Amino acid sequence: MIPTLGANLTTPPPVLAEGIALALLQTHWGLTGTLDPLTSERDLNYRVTTPQGRYVLKLANPAEPAAVTQFQTRALLHLETTALPVPRVVRTTAGATEVQTPHGILRLLTYLEGQPLHLAPKSMAQRAAIGQAAAQLSLGLQGFSDPASRQDLQWDIRHAARLRPLLPDIAADLRPLCAQTLDRFEQTVLPHLPQCRWQVVHNDMNPHNLLTDPTDPTRIAGILDFGDMVETPLICDMAVAASYQVDPDAPLHSLQAFARAYHATLPLTPLEQTLFAHLTAARMLTTLAIASARAARYPDNAPYILRNVPSASAGLRALQGLNLSTLWG
Repeated sequence: MIPTLGANLTTPPPVLAEGIALALLQTHWGLTGTLDPLTSERDLNYRVTTPQGRYVLKLANPAEPAAVTQFQTRALLHLETTALPVPRVVRTTAGATEVQTPHGILRLLTYLEGQPLHLAPKSMAQRAAIGQAAAQLSLGLQGFSDPASRQDLQWDIRHAARLRPLLPDIAADLRPLCAQTLDRFEQTVLPHLPQCRWQVVHNDMNPHNLLTDPTDPTRIAGILDFGDMVETPLICDMAVAASYQVDPDAPLHSLQAFARAYHATLPLTPLEQTLFAHLTAARMLTTLAIASARAARYPDNAPYILRNVPSASAGLRALQGLNLSTLWG
């Protein structure tokens, strides 16, 4: 097992033959159609095209406790009362939101249309829209609680200090900077996290989990993949989203565009403002450490696992030595 990552990040995605998946779809949802596999870090996902529309059929990773899968489902049900562009849970013909099968927990969600953010043109206006969307989603999740929400997930950046054993997996030229980032996190950030606001958050608003309007790339049309949800300091979730919005050629301006839009929608406390940039760097380090370790273990899935490494590397270098005194000015 890769040190520190836990079973949910060291167990490969499950396998389910298309014929079996189609049979389960017909049995439990009364739907027939065609399946197209979708890439995923931990679960098995199929896009389902039917005469009634398109859906996502999800089979949970066998290493994931059933309570955690149910937590994700309940969060989506909680968000049904909002206008946020998130997947909706499709009930079975019997009215269930999940199906226990011999292969694992099976769910059906609506399929959201749009252009993946990582393929869309970038702009400061788009970064502001992402900041606003991230804040709106956190507002939508306020008041939601679940017994499984405090799962121990290494993608939760409050646990960044545990990544030190993975530093040797990171490219040699980045290791000193990553070590410095960890030192700063332990000394400057970690002692203050208990004083921050905590709630259930999305925790993975990366460019592969966001959709834009093909006719207007500044409009966020979809927020996907609630598999990394966790209860953690709210500012950690903001930092996760921000870590993918740093333009290496204009790091301060791009971070400002995101952060000020978020803050205008969901105002931060002075402490949260102080910790924000350090946590953004900690997320970049987390991406580099976990992706590098997992890609070495699963070379067949390495292109997907490493998809965010280039932006994390460039972003972490861009933040190094940046004067952030005017970030909130």
